[in-house]
Amino acid sequence: MRVAACLVAFAGTAGLFLRTTHAGTTAESVSRDYNARVEKTYNYRYGKDKPFLPSMATTEDGQFIQPGAFPTAAYCGHCHQETYHQWRQSLHSNSFREPFYMKNVQLLDDQQGVSASRHCEGCHNPVSLLSGNITEKPTTAKRPFDNDGVTCSVCHSIAKLQPTYGLGAYVMGTPSAIVDENGKPIPGEVPYKEILDHTDRHVAAVMKDFYKSPEFCSTCHKANLPDTLNNYKWLRAIGLYDEWQASSYSHRSPLPFYTKDYSTCQTCHMPRETITRSDYGAKEKTIASHRWVAGNTAVPFYYGYEEQLQKTISFLRAQKLNVDLFAIRINNAPQYVAPLGSVNYELKPEDTVETVVVIQNKWIGHTLIPEQRDMYEAWTQFEVKDASGKIIAESGELEPDGQLDPGAHSFITRMLDAKGNLLVKHEVWQRHTIATDTTIRPGRSTIVRYRFKIPADAKTPLTITAKVNYRHFNETYTKFTLGAKHARYPVVEMASRTRTVNIGSNDAGAPDKVDNPDWMRWNNFGIGLLDELQYGPAVDAFAHVAKLRPDYPDAYTNLGLAYYQWEKYPQADEYLKKALAMAPENARALYYQALVDRNEGNLADAIKNLAVVVDKYPQSPDAHRELGFSYYQLHKYDLAETQYLALQQIDPDDLGAHYNLAIIYRRLKMKDKAAMEAAKFADEKDDPMANTASLEFLRSHPELSGESVPWHLHDTDPVKQPLGKGGSQ
Repeated sequence: MRVAACLVAFAGTAGLFLRTTHAGTTAESVSRDYNARVEKTYNYRYGKDKPFLPSMATTEDGQFIQPGAFPTAAYCGHCHQETYHQWRQSLHSNSFREPFYMKNVQLLDDQQGVSASRHCEGCHNPVSLLSGNITEKPTTAKRPFDNDGVTCSVCHSIAKLQPTYGLGAYVMGTPSAIVDENGKPIPGEVPYKEILDHTDRHVAAVMKDFYKSPEFCSTCHKANLPDTLNNYKWLRAIGLYDEWQASSYSHRSPLPFYTKDYSTCQTCHMPRETITRSDYGAKEKTIASHRWVAGNTAVPFYYGYEEQLQKTISFLRAQKLNVDLFAIRINNAPQYVAPLGSVNYELKPEDTVETVVVIQNKWIGHTLIPEQRDMYEAWTQFEVKDASGKIIAESGELEPDGQLDPGAHSFITRMLDAKGNLLVKHEVWQRHTIATDTTIRPGRSTIVRYRFKIPADAKTPLTITAKVNYRHFNETYTKFTLGAKHARYPVVEMASRTRTVNIGSNDAGAPDKVDNPDWMRWNNFGIGLLDELQYGPAVDAFAHVAKLRPDYPDAYTNLGLAYYQWEKYPQADEYLKKALAMAPENARALYYQALVDRNEGNLADAIKNLAVVVDKYPQSPDAHRELGFSYYQLHKYDLAETQYLALQQIDPDDLGAHYNLAIIYRRLKMKDKAAMEAAKFADEKDDPMANTASLEFLRSHPELSGESVPWHLHDTDPVKQPLGKGGSQ
């Protein structure tokens, strides 16, 4: 074959790069010899048949791949200059070498051993992992692949995806830039002329349909902490894929509060970008962006990638959130003044004012904050000034040393080890439990409350400002990585809202175009109240929505949902039936109607409605789970099993599926399957004793205890709390 003949000039021995071959050698013999060398010193810590654990990544034959088999990014960049330029500044390119990662993984190596870091390297340095170099005595002396991280030939050589476990759940094929006449990948680098002469074979080698799917991204942007890493038990970690699935963008769930156009990870993070350099992959002078811009401002700032940094800042500011100064409560009155701007009210000197800030995750397909919420940092900053510029109240300021005001409302997770110590260096392998975990799910809202007192001498008007800030690493982690003397890393204001209020009369005015419509403001408030378990106030908020939008079926569905969660089933039934009278095929209303029916003993109606929802949303974990449980209650175990197995195809780690399948298989006399599901349930369920450490931590840190409560108030009264120090109660 012509291509194979050309490969002789590029192929290699068992060394680092496939560059030359000796007469009679083949790619198979090179691979065999390389594996024999690796096996002599490789630490098979997790078993000879599981060389890559704790990562889920593997190869087609379970063998190691010599690092030189992966074409380098520079090689690909010869024809794809624009793509290479963007990739070089991306997080994929710097996924291993950047100091924020290296400092943490070195800590893991020191505490758990090098082989434990395979948990990370399946996604951060796949070439190193799959070539057998994550071991105490690696065979490769020189490691240029460390500087390429997730390089072109990593993503473009993945042959298939494993179930959506995450943690590198992919199968690596033969790294190649071209296939032969029979469609077989030819390993290593081939002359560019061969690629240009056979572009169809190049495309066949490097492109697959699933590259455009969110499941492809889920292989690394979903993760868990298995017992092979922490010597404890399975714990959930990163869940971006699951969060996207539950969002309105996926069109896979009936449950989101709002509807949005279909959008995937690639839609958001790989938009078409106009090229400024030559690129054979361009279409109409654009390519799918290989910057994967998201929230990481730290790495481009560290390397001086100004272009990447500015695009990241613009991305963060692109109306991802909506901040609404929604309401006030004066002197602890029983009712809120809401929504601000649309009602009359009066303020007086020495009034105590509770300000309600509603923050809506409006245009993000996953949570704020995503992924590593223990070291990424987003928070609400609140400030009240009078007309003279005097600060009356503030919360969420940065201290002179760069630390965040400890009383700030932060969207972070505080992880604890087995003894209840706070983990501040991202030691996920030591995590046993959490003390606080605050986030905003996609399409949802959160409520942040601040209280202040108007001084007797305050000058009118008052200016109230609330904003959401973001920086990619908190100050503690940045100091751990770079030392105490480091440059101040970027803080990005993602969204803000300012209102001017008078000490005296405040009259209602025309709606401000920066705000959502009043019905949506009430709706977002109600959503936040639901998540705070404030069911009565949530009912009141959704009743306002129904009054303003009597044509909106979801207003009644939301009322039904609030009553259902309040366990007031007759009222829930009333409003859900009203929603279904307006929109008989509304899957969201049908879903909640089914839950109400089941709780009232109407299993046949529940199953009928859930079957419709499953038919409309076949990839909804919730619909399959609830239909399976309904069949289980009727002792229709074969039908229940079908639903739970379908659920496990979507989410292999669904706890309810493991639990109920264990019972179902036991009753069906399938003891082996029952034992397997029971074991998975036992490993993946929460440790009932872990909460003890959380309670002890919060008891000894009262300044943080409020953040563990769904409903809490930030008291910024300067009489009780010095300005700049915040506080919560």
